[in-house]
Amino acid sequence: MNRRRFLAQGAGAAALPSLYPLAGLWQHDNHISCNLYTWLTYYRREGKDFYADIDAGLAAVASSGVDGIEPSITSTDQVDEIAPLLEKHGLKMRSIYVNSKFHEAGDAEDSIAQVLKIADSCKALGTKIIVINPSPLGWNSPENKTDAQLRVQAVALQQLGAELYNRGLTLAYHTHDSEFRAGAREFHHMMLSTNPRHVTFCLDVHWVYRGSENSNVALFDVIDLYGERISELHIRQSLNHIWTETFGEGDIDYASVVEVLRRKNLRPFLVLEQAAEEGTPATLSPVEVHRVSQKAMRKIFAPLG
Repeated sequence: MNRRRFLAQGAGAAALPSLYPLAGLWQHDNHISCNLYTWLTYYRREGKDFYADIDAGLAAVASSGVDGIEPSITSTDQVDEIAPLLEKHGLKMRSIYVNSKFHEAGDAEDSIAQVLKIADSCKALGTKIIVINPSPLGWNSPENKTDAQLRVQAVALQQLGAELYNRGLTLAYHTHDSEFRAGAREFHHMMLSTNPRHVTFCLDVHWVYRGSENSNVALFDVIDLYGERISELHIRQSLNHIWTETFGEGDIDYASVVEVLRRKNLRPFLVLEQAAEEGTPATLSPVEVHRVSQKAMRKIFAPLG
C-alpha cells in the first residue's frame, strides 16, 4: 500500500459512523485483564513454572481479583487447554497475544495463516482483540530491519488486519523498545502504512517510554499522534527506570495518561502487565503483587469508567 492509497482509504474510513468495528467493546466496563507474561516472571523468581500446572495457575490469577487473562498463544492446542479452565475460574479472555514474523515474505504468509487459525479458535470464547508484535530479527537483537523488510512487514500487517476485520475481530499492533530505534522508523512505518480501520494500536506504555530513552515527552507525543487508534493499553510502572514490583506511582505519569485519554474520549481495553526484571524488589507473592496492582489500576483509571 503506497502513501497516496493509504490516505485515500483513511479519508473514506473517517467518513464512516464508526472508524472501528468493535469500538464499543473497547470500553473496559471496569474489566481489568492481565497478561500471563507477568505471572511467568513472578513465578520464575520463585523457581516455579506457571505453566507446569495451568489449572492451579489460573486459580491463582482469579484469586488476585483480575477479571480476565491475555495469554500468549502459539497454537490451537493451547487454546483447547485453556478453554475449559476459563469458565471454571470465572475468567474472561477478551484479548490474546500472538507473536509473528512478518518481515520476510514466506514467513509472513505462514504467520498470517497461523494467526487466523488461532483467532478463529478463540473467537468462540469471547475474544475480541488480537494483539500482534511482529518479531525483531532476534530477541534483543541490536540490528534493525531493512527498509525492504519494513515494507514487507507493513503489507503483511495490513493483510492480517483486514482478514481479522472481516471476521469481526480487531488487530492491535504492539511494540517493544526495539521499534523505537533509529527515529522510531519501524513503529511509524507500521502506523502510516496501514489502514486505521484494520490495524489499531496496543499502546504498551512502558515499552514506548523505555524505547524512547525513558521519555514521558515521547510517550505523550505518541498518544497525541495515534491516540484515536489505541484499542488497548498494556500497563506497567517503573521507578528510576527499573520495573516496580507492583503498579502504582513511579516514572510514568499515569494520571496524566488517563486525563489525556479522558479528554480525547478514548476508552481502551486495560491489560495489567506489571512484571519483574533484574533489580525489581521481591517482597510479595505473585498473587499479592497482582492483587495490589489491579486495585491501584482500578483507582487510577476510574475516570475512564
